Amino acid sequence: MRNRTRAKAIFVYLCLSVVPLLAAVDGTVVNKTTGQPQSGATVTLYKLGQAGMESVESVKSGAQGKFHIDQTPQGPHLIQTAYDGVTYNHMLPPGSATSGLSLDVYNSSKQPGGARIARHFLIFQPSGAQMSINEWYIFNNSGVTTYNDPDGGTLKFYLPAAAKGIMQVKATAPQGMPIDRAADKTRQKDIYKVDFPIKPGETSIQVNYTVPYSSSAVFEGRTVASTAEPTLLVVPDGVTLKGEGVESKGQDPSSRALVYSVKTAAFKVEIAGSVPAAAADADAGDNGPAVEEVSPKVLQQNLKWILALALGILALGFIVLYRAQPAAASPSPTAKGKNERRRR
Repeated sequence: MRNRTRAKAIFVYLCLSVVPLLAAVDGTVVNKTTGQPQSGATVTLYKLGQAGMESVESVKSGAQGKFHIDQTPQGPHLIQTAYDGVTYNHMLPPGSATSGLSLDVYNSSKQPGGARIARHFLIFQPSGAQMSINEWYIFNNSGVTTYNDPDGGTLKFYLPAAAKGIMQVKATAPQGMPIDRAADKTRQKDIYKVDFPIKPGETSIQVNYTVPYSSSAVFEGRTVASTAEPTLLVVPDGVTLKGEGVESKGQDPSSRALVYSVKTAAFKVEIAGSVPAAAADADAGDNGPAVEEVSPKVLQQNLKWILALALGILALGFIVLYRAQPAAASPSPTAKGKNERRRR
């Protein structure tokens, strides 16, 4: 009887000892720049709920990059790893593994390194007395270092004076969700900067603003940073756009949006026509999706290199160009026979 009681006590003790270990959140912080475990990184576990992010516990990674959080995640959680001035997020969906995690971090640099603006495009939506402009910058960081310059900003952009300094900026890190970001004015006229780390992979920064509009307007834009490809200008069906150095890329068959490209850093275009307010707010229907909906939808689904709209239009341009070439005459049976005899 005494042995049974002792065995039962040992069993209960082992159960109480093992449960916290199984419920813990642990793993290793790995520096992808050096390829080695990273010590001294701050690992914080957040609970995600209706009230937003709630900090649960925060620890430092040890000498071998190891960390251990003695908590039992229930529901969706987020692990945020802070290192070298930048935070990196790792989602913990309900039911996912919480032990043996590998959290990636990178060294940071104020130099761009492998970070480049792969694509810059503007979507114009004139309606009534205003024209909304949705401007996108797609970064591609092919290196193993995060570009982070809190003082100088990782993106500088031009904002027309007509916008009166009012804008909304949203930034999306690789495999992240769009978050609001502030833009600060620089010493240069109408030039603003955004402090947002450009991590390895693809990052997008979206700037929205409005300017006064009647039935037509002259818009002057400028690309402050160099881009890998010409800037794309997109307008909805029924709106015309023209300007020096502006080249038409065709019309997207789904949204019927018209896409143009311009190679110069500074450009001036004339925009005429408008979209009725009801049509701009309506669902797709027979007219296809509203032009401003095309890019966000595609980018939220897949941040791959460039919005599907632009790819479709560019491909359409190549097809049109190809079809415009004179078709080679098919050889007649007689000529074909002569050719065969010559090869023999």
